Amino acid sequence: MNIIPDSSAWQKLQQHYNRLSQCSIQELFAEDPQRAEKFRLEFFDLFLDYSKNIITEETMRLLIALAQEAGLPEAIEDMFNGEHINATENRAVLHTALRNRSDQPVFVDGADIMPDIEQVLERMAAFCEKVRGGRWLGHSGKPIRDVVNIGIGGSDLGPKMACEALMAFASPNLRVHFVSNVDGFHLAHTLSRLNPEQTLFIVASKTFTTQETMCNADSARQWLLQAFASKEAVGKHFVAVSTNSEAVAKFGIQSDNMFEFWDWVGGRYSMCSAIGLPIMLQIGPEHFFHMLEGFHEMDQHFRNAPLHKNMPVILALLGVWYNNFFGAQSHAILPYEQALHRFPAHLQQVDMESNGKSVDRQGKPVTWQTGAVIWGEPGTNGQHSFFQLLHQGTKLIPADFIAFCRSQTPMGEHQQKLLANFVAQTEALAFGKSNAEVLAENPGISSSLAAQKTFGGNRPSNSIIADELNPRSLGRLMALYEHKVFTQGQIWNIYSFDQWGVQLGKELADKVLAELRGSRPAGGHDSSTNAIIQHLKQRA
Repeated sequence: MNIIPDSSAWQKLQQHYNRLSQCSIQELFAEDPQRAEKFRLEFFDLFLDYSKNIITEETMRLLIALAQEAGLPEAIEDMFNGEHINATENRAVLHTALRNRSDQPVFVDGADIMPDIEQVLERMAAFCEKVRGGRWLGHSGKPIRDVVNIGIGGSDLGPKMACEALMAFASPNLRVHFVSNVDGFHLAHTLSRLNPEQTLFIVASKTFTTQETMCNADSARQWLLQAFASKEAVGKHFVAVSTNSEAVAKFGIQSDNMFEFWDWVGGRYSMCSAIGLPIMLQIGPEHFFHMLEGFHEMDQHFRNAPLHKNMPVILALLGVWYNNFFGAQSHAILPYEQALHRFPAHLQQVDMESNGKSVDRQGKPVTWQTGAVIWGEPGTNGQHSFFQLLHQGTKLIPADFIAFCRSQTPMGEHQQKLLANFVAQTEALAFGKSNAEVLAENPGISSSLAAQKTFGGNRPSNSIIADELNPRSLGRLMALYEHKVFTQGQIWNIYSFDQWGVQLGKELADKVLAELRGSRPAGGHDSSTNAIIQHLKQRA
């Protein structure tokens, strides 16, 4: 592709922005009473209203032209066909194959990978039915009542988010916990509430060498052995999600209790693989497969829908529009559903670890903005926290508002009041309240106070609505954002499926750890780092 600022589509968008940036959302609605009909999409029960954006039909035509010029349709096919689009690691990117619910084969380097995927899913389902049915017994012969997933990053954020989101579908006889932080408080606090006789640990690490995960796993193993004083107990209370069978066996986990995944699965895209084992344990295989079906439905929509009717593409293009032309630095994810309180955190990794890149595919520094800062909290909590900045701050922060027509837990008028706030906030952000309206509503008010109560509006948002939060709708929603991230990476000419930026800190941490353990003064760093290490050693 052309380097993007020099591309024809990019230059046309820049000229269009120079004209449109002087318009407001209020003016755009006044000019076109049918605007809400033009800028909306529906897919199954998923409804997207993107009319409250600073766009026209011409904007969308130009953005679609940019996607075409960037080779997006071809890139989509390359991904689904198993091409090695993760070029820096020479790997295919096939998280879509993990949730392929069709009878179509998926090939990587000439081999159909679907039989291996199905085999792992079948083993997961059999294992989960055994645990959930009380037939998997611990070392003392008691059934499992608590599952602790030990992982970090993609081996924690996605599964934890999904387990929280789908708590309404959880088994009443099984509790699922997550430990990720190497801070000892996280593991100690979790274990303090558990009975080792009825606790099962899942150690989720592709290499079985991840520092934080293995530190927590080793401490959990010691906790278990203090209770049983027999190494045989490890095989009854630990399973692994990994590819390193030798290290797993050395830990004491039987090979039959290791669930495999593959190098063409990126960690942040892995919750449909064996990394999703805690999800399946909590909600059961049937609901887990419903979630996979939701993912697959959105995968097929992304692959087959024309770009101008393609939900992930539309969201991605709007993000490019604000990031690269309006200079927006961040994007808020605002689910009006408490069960999705970990959804923004999961999307932080999916988006920021994918597109937080400063060199292009040719290895040259980019001269354009890439990934936005992703953040957010559930409504209505956020309204009483950071919404002040969204409404009246000096920064433009586009936002996605997510809601469900029906509650998982109906109670009085709670859902109606929640949805009333969901609707009202997008209206307030878009249209605001003029100074003249404030003066008219408050006779005798001073001009200075009226200015404080004025809302400028013209703050863009998308409204994403589904009928209810369930495994299938969660799958669709997650795939929607995964493909949005892929689309933006393609347009920005960056690699979205590696994460070299996390490596340097890991390498330095190993060196610092050796110095913290040793008796010799720290050296070989800058003066600040040496002094910090020495201070930590002296005050430990």
